[in-house]
Amino acid sequence: MTEMEKIAYAKSFIDKLAEGINPLDGTPIPEGDIVNNSRLTRCFFYVSDILRQVIENGGVNRDGKIPFSITAEQLARYNFPPYPVGVSEISKQLAALADNPAMKAISPIQINNWLEAQGYLVKVLEQNTGKNRRLPTQSGEALGITLTLKQNREGQAYSAVEYNENAQRFILSNLDEIKVFVKTN
Repeated sequence: MTEMEKIAYAKSFIDKLAEGINPLDGTPIPEGDIVNNSRLTRCFFYVSDILRQVIENGGVNRDGKIPFSITAEQLARYNFPPYPVGVSEISKQLAALADNPAMKAISPIQINNWLEAQGYLVKVLEQNTGKNRRLPTQSGEALGITLTLKQNREGQAYSAVEYNENAQRFILSNLDEIKVFVKTN
C-alpha cells in the first residue's frame, strides 16, 4: 500500500466515524456511544477535510511550510541544559534556532518515532490506563534516555522520559537521518 493509499484508507475510516458508522463492519454506531459526541464528530469532519487536502495536493498539506532544515552555525548555538529535558524541549529549541516561521519544525513525536525505529525507545501498553507509552530500552538508557518520576501541579506522580546531554547530542548529530525518516514514514 502506497502512502497516498494509506492516507485515503485512513480518510475513509474518519469519514465513516464522522457519519456515525462503524468503519470496521458498516453498522450504525449506537446513539449513546462517545464516538457520536458532537464535538468528536466535528473533529472527525475537520480531520477528514485535512486528509482530503493532502490527497488533492499529492501528499502535501496546504500549510505551505518548507521542510525543516538547520545550519551548522545555528545548531552550534544549541543550549545543553545541565539537567535532562523532555523531547518537547529539544524540539522547541531546534525550532527556535532554525528561526524560520515558514519552516515545519521537527516534532517531538517524529524524534521519538525515529528513536523507536532505532531501538532506543519501545512502546508498551500501560495496564492501569490502557494507553501506549514509550519507554527507554537498554540501548536508550545507555545513550542517556531516562524515565524520571515527577509530580504535576496537583501533586500527582507521573513518569517522564527525559534526555541527558549525551542523548541530546545524539539526536542533534542524527538530524539529517531523522529528516529522511520523517519524509519516508
